Amino acid sequence: MAGVVPPAGLALDGGDPRTSNVLDDGIERTGPSEHRNTHDPSIMFEEYMYYAKITREQEAQYEKGVETKGHSLKQIFPGKHGSERQEDSSRTEFASTNKETLTPPEKEVTPGQNGKSSPPGYTLGVSDDEWTNASRAGRTATWGAVFYLITTDILGPFSVPWAMSRMGYGPGIVLYTIFGLLAAYGGWMLWRMYLKLDSNQYPLRSYGDIVFRVYGTYSRYAVNILQSIQLLFNVGVIIIANGQSLSQMSKGKVCFSVLCIIWTIIGALLGQVRTLKRFGWIAHAAIWLNLITLFTTMGVVAHSAPNFGAAMSQNGIPAGPIMRTGGSPAGVDFEGQVVGLMQAVYSYGGSMIFVEFMAEMRRPWDFWKGMLSAQLVIYTIYLMFGLFVYSFQGQFTINPANQGISIFSWQTATNALGLVSSLIAAALYGNIGIKVVYQNIFKEMLNGPELTTRKGKILWVAMVPVYWAFAFIIASAIPQISNISGLVAAACILQFTYTFPPLLMLGFEIKQHAMLEGEGYNPVTKQVTRHDSGMRRWTRGMKHQWYLKLFNFIFFLGAAVTAVLGIFSSIKGIIAGFEGQAAATAFGCQSPVIG
Repeated sequence: MAGVVPPAGLALDGGDPRTSNVLDDGIERTGPSEHRNTHDPSIMFEEYMYYAKITREQEAQYEKGVETKGHSLKQIFPGKHGSERQEDSSRTEFASTNKETLTPPEKEVTPGQNGKSSPPGYTLGVSDDEWTNASRAGRTATWGAVFYLITTDILGPFSVPWAMSRMGYGPGIVLYTIFGLLAAYGGWMLWRMYLKLDSNQYPLRSYGDIVFRVYGTYSRYAVNILQSIQLLFNVGVIIIANGQSLSQMSKGKVCFSVLCIIWTIIGALLGQVRTLKRFGWIAHAAIWLNLITLFTTMGVVAHSAPNFGAAMSQNGIPAGPIMRTGGSPAGVDFEGQVVGLMQAVYSYGGSMIFVEFMAEMRRPWDFWKGMLSAQLVIYTIYLMFGLFVYSFQGQFTINPANQGISIFSWQTATNALGLVSSLIAAALYGNIGIKVVYQNIFKEMLNGPELTTRKGKILWVAMVPVYWAFAFIIASAIPQISNISGLVAAACILQFTYTFPPLLMLGFEIKQHAMLEGEGYNPVTKQVTRHDSGMRRWTRGMKHQWYLKLFNFIFFLGAAVTAVLGIFSSIKGIIAGFEGQAAATAFGCQSPVIG
């Protein structure tokens, strides 16, 4: 059976055979087996862990079988008929020899609702072999592809120099380092929980799924709403940045809001593509485009004056001598420094869709390689770029940094490259954002059709321009890229990267460590055995490795306080911007970077 990933996935387009009533033969069953419902609140924590352990063991056996299949040149340099055919046969062999370790027994044959009778041997819903093979076949990404996707997912390094101008050398370096380490730790926690909770029977497909299995249904709804808001604001930030690029390229001769509308239309047209099947190599290209822009910017700012006009328009800083500070800059208040810090949070903002990336991986236990590599690249290149540009432009750096180039030809070249890479980022954010909204509102709450059906495709076509229209309203209503990106970093990104992971890990480990010998899920009786409940159980779970739980709790509190400070400072910065510190106004024609 051909495997495809869920609607919220990234790699392939189509419905998920693990939740569908229709198989490839076109015969409709009366419904999926009960144990396929991944959001059933009656399913207990122990059952998720039981099947996750089995799945990890199956994956290890399968990978071992593939690796020992032989070492021909076709396997070392696979083509269309090389290792792919080998893996397909391995899947079939694996499923046939490991059927006993899969899900509970299949149900009896029943006629389909469309009047067709199921042929002999067919069962109600998707069979265990089909379910497992579909789950495995949909997971094709490697840790290298994840590395590219993570490094493409973030805004880019071009906000770092502006952040340095808000914080100074010392605080900037220290805070970027601390936040980078904590972001890596948060990603590690998500990865550990994923391995313990994901299975072929109950696949994890989004951040909200982990939240659901630890804290329940309503917590999942809240997280999914926050994820939708973040993705929408991310698209809005991209519209602002590209509106600024186009305004510089046109030398301010075109109304800024009109330029934002142009980019919104382009994004809405691009958004009609529902699949991101080949996004891995496109993401690879985006990385190189960003690196070209980055090194070009460094080379030009080292041999030219800052863009004084853009600095005045965006930040209200008049022309004068270039100044740098080892500590906090004298002319920047506390709120301004916090908004600068939020740019560091934005730089490490890929955690929100880490689960989607892991759900695509053939070897999810390798995720840490892609994640750690990406974090090291982000930290090293971003910090190097930020310090370099700040050293040459000081307080006159603007956000994004390449628009602070004063030589028009080079400014135009970097803006053109930025438009292309932003187009790729818009594809990622917009596609996932619309799928999250579709899955959680139209599919779950309103019982809408699958995205792959004719009605689902029509809804998608209608949703895309509405989604981009809301992003345009955000961008044109608050044309202050630093403050608006600081706000979304504090309200959304910081939660997914720093606040939620330790809180989730705390709840997960309390449940895990509360389990006594003899407790757990019994696949024969389909029941979970627990010897006690209530406060006594929670207390026992908290006592085991209490020092790690205390650290995670302190981490959670610190992140929550930082989020509140970031939201307050960003809102205060937005208000100050509309009071005259920035030239652009809501839905106006004045560009934020053209005086």
